[in-house]
Amino acid sequence: MLIKNSTNFQSVSYLPKPKVYVTREIPERGLKVIKDRFDAEVWPQYGPPPKEVIIQKVTNVDALAPLLSDKIDAEVFDAAPKLKIVAQMAVGFDNIDVNEATKRGICVTNTPGVLTETTADFAWALLMAIARRVVEATKYVRTGQWKVGWHPSMLSGRDIYGATIGIVGAGRIGSAVAERANGFNMKIIFYDVIPRPELEKLGAKRVDLDKLLKESDFISVHVPLMKATYHLINEERLKLMKKTAYIINNSRGPVVDEKALYKALKEGWIAGAALDVFEQEPTPVNNPLLTLDNVVVAPHISSASHETRSKMAEMVAENLVAFFEGRKPPNLVNPKALEVRPLSKQF
Repeated sequence: MLIKNSTNFQSVSYLPKPKVYVTREIPERGLKVIKDRFDAEVWPQYGPPPKEVIIQKVTNVDALAPLLSDKIDAEVFDAAPKLKIVAQMAVGFDNIDVNEATKRGICVTNTPGVLTETTADFAWALLMAIARRVVEATKYVRTGQWKVGWHPSMLSGRDIYGATIGIVGAGRIGSAVAERANGFNMKIIFYDVIPRPELEKLGAKRVDLDKLLKESDFISVHVPLMKATYHLINEERLKLMKKTAYIINNSRGPVVDEKALYKALKEGWIAGAALDVFEQEPTPVNNPLLTLDNVVVAPHISSASHETRSKMAEMVAENLVAFFEGRKPPNLVNPKALEVRPLSKQF
């Protein structure tokens, strides 16, 4: 294309914008950047696109921006010959076949770090809600069961201050939960496959998983989902817990065997559970766990604060822009993909 100025003609070439398919209407702070910098198409509905729609949409895109509920596997990659990067809005990426992506030179990015404190806050909210029976108490009032005044045994719960908390997985989020526990003067023990000296500075003690399960009053789960952690909390391990203990999970649903958990709660092996994640999401309304009063549930909202979700969307945009400017994305989870397909500036 030729542009005329006051002195001469200058040749300027315009490269077409890379095409991006975004599988949900993510917060505006990130979405605006994506729409400005890319040829972007966004799935307009509240619920996730069916997999067949994703397969159809990726046939001519350079980038894909999915969420955890979207399964991105070899079938998707086979349909996307131009795909170079999958920029996910989540810290986890167990929905993506990262090995398959790496073999094809497709970069995978996530949005870690920013949701640490928000997720730890919600783990603590779940812990306090189940320990002090907040949901039961709300139901008690709203359904008209509160017919007489105060009674010493009415909805008695469990003290948190001074109790023992066991943290399963002491990475960023687990460590942030430990900091909150420290403020409640709790005894902190943790299980992790690697040492965590930052936790030991809080007076926390690293123990094996069985010891943690036997000694804890509250168990907070913060491990990623992988082969080694699938059903990490199973029937055998639930039987090790105190009858007065509670389990909190806002990591990944399949880390806890739900059938075993229901049995443990129904038969009184443990006192209660608080869950933000499930083996199947959305969890069906006939999930037997939902029939129990000693279970607090939420629909996978641990990172759901306005600021955190907006920052996560920004990070998706930052990862995409960096990649197409020929820079290593700041949150690249499979750097070996760059050995298959080196970075190149594309706008």
